[in-house]
Amino acid sequence: MYYVRKLPLLIALASASATTMVSADNLNLDELVVTGTRSETSLLDLAGNTGKISESEIDLVRADHIEEVINRIPGVMIQRGNGQEHLTSIRSPVLTGGAGAGSFLFLQDGIPLRAAGFANVNGLFEAFSEQAGSIEVVRGPGSALYGSNAVHGLVNVITRAPSLDLERSIDMSVGPHDLYKTKATVSNTMGKHGYRLSFNGTTDGGYIDESGFDQQKLNFRYDYLGDVNSVTTIFTATNLNQETAGYTEGFNSYRDTHQVKATNSNPDAYRDAKSTRLSVRWDHDLSDDSYFTITPYFRSTELDFLMHFLPGTPVEKNEHQSVGLLASYTKEFEGGHKVIVGTDFEYTQGELSEVQEGATVFGRFVQGVHYDYDVDATVIAPYVHSEWQLAEKTRMTAGLRFEHTRYEYDNNTTGGLNFGAFQRPEDSNDTFNNLSPKLGFTHLVAEDTSIFTNIARGNRAPQTTDLYRIRNTQINGEADSEKVDSFEIGIRKVGNGIQYEITTFYMKKKDHFFRDSTGDNVPNGKTTHYGIELGAFIPLGEKFDLAGSFTYARHQYDFDNVGTDPNGSNSINDGDDIDTAPRHIGNLRLGWNIKPSSRLELEWLHVGRYYTDSGNVHSYNGHDLLNLRAQHQVNKNVTLYGRISNLLNTDYAERADYNYVNAFNNTDRYFVGEQAAVHIGASYNF
Repeated sequence: MYYVRKLPLLIALASASATTMVSADNLNLDELVVTGTRSETSLLDLAGNTGKISESEIDLVRADHIEEVINRIPGVMIQRGNGQEHLTSIRSPVLTGGAGAGSFLFLQDGIPLRAAGFANVNGLFEAFSEQAGSIEVVRGPGSALYGSNAVHGLVNVITRAPSLDLERSIDMSVGPHDLYKTKATVSNTMGKHGYRLSFNGTTDGGYIDESGFDQQKLNFRYDYLGDVNSVTTIFTATNLNQETAGYTEGFNSYRDTHQVKATNSNPDAYRDAKSTRLSVRWDHDLSDDSYFTITPYFRSTELDFLMHFLPGTPVEKNEHQSVGLLASYTKEFEGGHKVIVGTDFEYTQGELSEVQEGATVFGRFVQGVHYDYDVDATVIAPYVHSEWQLAEKTRMTAGLRFEHTRYEYDNNTTGGLNFGAFQRPEDSNDTFNNLSPKLGFTHLVAEDTSIFTNIARGNRAPQTTDLYRIRNTQINGEADSEKVDSFEIGIRKVGNGIQYEITTFYMKKKDHFFRDSTGDNVPNGKTTHYGIELGAFIPLGEKFDLAGSFTYARHQYDFDNVGTDPNGSNSINDGDDIDTAPRHIGNLRLGWNIKPSSRLELEWLHVGRYYTDSGNVHSYNGHDLLNLRAQHQVNKNVTLYGRISNLLNTDYAERADYNYVNAFNNTDRYFVGEQAAVHIGASYNF
């Protein structure tokens, strides 16, 4: 049992020791994933979906922003804002605010990047994704091992393992608007001990006037592999200093001249963020068929930014520090059965302030301190995950998770009074208890093909901002835990030749808490989500291959809410499309391995039309883009690479939105996509 469980780590070490060169063999659908059970699992045995971006793809794409690599997975659409900002869609519309922060669980090596009630809508910029070993995405509610925020999906960035032999490399690249990137790593394994130290540094002068960012990331991993014990220690630190550009305003302004598109309507906007994380995972074998895993961890985050997207442009400052423990016991039984019993614990101290220094706007967005509060949060979540071999080719997965969340809120300003558009609740203690059952089946229809089905409930306790940063029109305490019931069925083929995964899904959500287009909170929304997702890899002879993903989905309101716009742009009607929810998105890549050491890839990106307001009055027509990238390994030490993004110089918007404040202040607005640009770089191993 011990040898089989540790073998994947040895394989990872061996693969990491060689110079990476992309080929058709390592761009296909990977047969092993780790996120669902926190251990290596064959895709054929997985009762549910998991999309995976391999180390080779990460090195080929060399993304300036994580959207460039993660959007290859079906059902996923990350919209880039300005700089390193983003909004996320995973089996969902693109969600914003507390809903955008709390509906997706962002992990690194299975540990949340942020505490459950203190999520960040731009949370992926804190992940060490640039030199990751892989990135896995679960669409829809996760397994019983994951709780709050794993409602619409989760993203797990997995740290690259140490190399077997000494590895030292430096990678440098240049791009448009004074974009410079440096990556460096040193790694080795000596006996039972292995390490990897990696650094990423980026400076970007900005595509938009008076914008740009500097970002640094450091990651250290130490592995110990003993006879009955293994230990993995991971430390990550990130720093971001960003001069943020706001939306470009005006109907179809993303099609205007570069001078207009590059205008920064919020030249004073900024975002400064710091984070540190430390985790130590200890695996101990008790016998040939049982082991336990304990992972204590610590995190600290700080964020300071100008809220340029709100009237009055207040400044928000927030931070939190957490200590946590993931503990589990795994027992395998004869006949192919397995049971995992565990508990997750986390304690967090957080604080937030929102201050508007400028003059009062519209009589509601008043000058002064809007909010200033502290929250202590405790999360305790016992769970059980089980797998049962019902027949030779049929396997059942069943799980149950109970999650207890308690917030202790302390208001540092005058409470119980409205302050313009804002309401500050009195001090309170709030508790949420959620139960999340899971049930799934897999059936092997051929040696390399299985069908699967999965029924799951996902829950999330409200974000602390949902509860304590509320508007004067909201009733204090009306936010409840959000619930999603999900059903999916699919088929997947792995191994040699054509590989694919086709999945259909249906989800119902209730108690959806979100902020409408006027900035007011809606606490009890209901929505419906259904669609079909396809991911495929097709070898075309020895040198060519075709890979891609396609999604058709409908995301609809399941309730009514009357808005204030006479034209209906901010009303919600039962059955209408949710805003920023294209019905179809796609990605297609044609690869050519010119020689064993050279690869060329042509990529087509498609985003369909979507509405930009909740009333389905205004819309964005979508776009199609072409990217071309190439990589050539000159010798064992030197690799050259380059790409042309937006090859046809298409006018497009990374994100389109319609903003309605009142009859005198409403407009279409866009985060403008970049024009055609050339990026070149080289890596050197020594």
